[in-house]
Amino acid sequence: MKNLLDRLRLSNSRWLSLALVATGFFCISTTSVLTQEEILPTESNSRSISAPSDGIYFADILVRGKPVFQVGSLAQVSARERAKIINRRIASILTQSETVGEVTVKLDSPRKIATLQINNRIIMTVTQQDAEDLSLDIEALAQKWANQLNRAFDKPPLALDVGQRLSETVRQMLKDTVNNLPSLLGALVIVGITWGTAQGVRYAAFSWAQQTEGDSSTEILIGRLSYGGIWVLGSIIALGVLGLDFGALLGALGLTSVAIGFSLKDVLSNYISGVILLAARPFRINDQVSIGEYEGTIAQIQLRATTMKTYDGRLVYIPNQEVFQASIINNTASPRRRSSVIVGIDYAEEIDKAKQVIYQILDKIEKVEKNPAPDILVRELAASTVNLEIRFWVDSRRGGFLAATSELTQAIKEALEEANIEMPTDIYTLIFRNFPSQVELKTNNVSSHNH
Repeated sequence: MKNLLDRLRLSNSRWLSLALVATGFFCISTTSVLTQEEILPTESNSRSISAPSDGIYFADILVRGKPVFQVGSLAQVSARERAKIINRRIASILTQSETVGEVTVKLDSPRKIATLQINNRIIMTVTQQDAEDLSLDIEALAQKWANQLNRAFDKPPLALDVGQRLSETVRQMLKDTVNNLPSLLGALVIVGITWGTAQGVRYAAFSWAQQTEGDSSTEILIGRLSYGGIWVLGSIIALGVLGLDFGALLGALGLTSVAIGFSLKDVLSNYISGVILLAARPFRINDQVSIGEYEGTIAQIQLRATTMKTYDGRLVYIPNQEVFQASIINNTASPRRRSSVIVGIDYAEEIDKAKQVIYQILDKIEKVEKNPAPDILVRELAASTVNLEIRFWVDSRRGGFLAATSELTQAIKEALEEANIEMPTDIYTLIFRNFPSQVELKTNNVSSHNH
């Protein structure tokens, strides 16, 4: 009898354990269904939901990138996190199968919730809070969302799908434009103010440079730098009004600065050299200079290149980097430039007399500057002449320089001839050694024939 009672007790304890395990499994499975998506609010706090930390009360549920409807936040789940979970489930279903089953509604009246399912797989839970947000009962709201999902899951024809996507894109653009309209108007106002300010500052800087510098190239540089600086400042303010994150922009520029520097090395070098040339001013517009193998008149100085007009009428565009690295000869840096003429007189002539004649000619030529005074030097004792160098100062411009030098050279030649001062050509003495007898015989015959 005692053994029978022990067996009964053992059997009852086993059944009790099985019942407890089954109950716990049911509770855990039910809770897991809810916690997979969201934590449902209790009845006490379902009517008072605190403001979300991210400031978003509703978030879009997306099917193939298109919004279908919006869900709100719950007690411990923000609207963004809740929509993220639901969208991930929908995307998983769409990637697993081309054809999606019908969305069904499963109502749980005791708990005041409803679930939307596809093939017994829960997509989301409709709560009492959702129904209160949209002023519907739970069953009607769940059925409405199920119908919307079913229509979204139906894959439309290609033409209709493209049209819907274009329409949605245009609608979103219009929506963004309307939302950002105050920022756009503010940015346009800033751009207009920047344009007017840049024009005024450039004019003021140009006028100031004209009064202080007197150099057209420097005036251009000051005007351009002022204009560009105002536009840079105005652009930064306008982008700030539009909501641009300058920290992210500077970070992106920092990552790409090295690549940009290497790719635009020559271009940036030309611009930097142009700024240095305009600031240092080794030459100005209309100066006659020699830069490397080129010689002519400076026509234009830009930030990237210098334009030169050669004496034969050609235009040469020289990159500023080459100009900056080359040796520059500025022939018109001074208003006067020294020229010289070399004249050879006979050894038998008086040097002082020749100098006196030449000085008289120098006094008569108006293009020769009187200060500094010209001078005459005995330059060389050549084979057949005594070479005199006449040095004098004339206009540094190429036209005046060549004209004065040519006129003086002609006048000196004519004056020396008039004064009977000989200017012999070079005399060469030929000495023949081991003269052949046959050539000597022919020479004698020629001489006798002439006699």
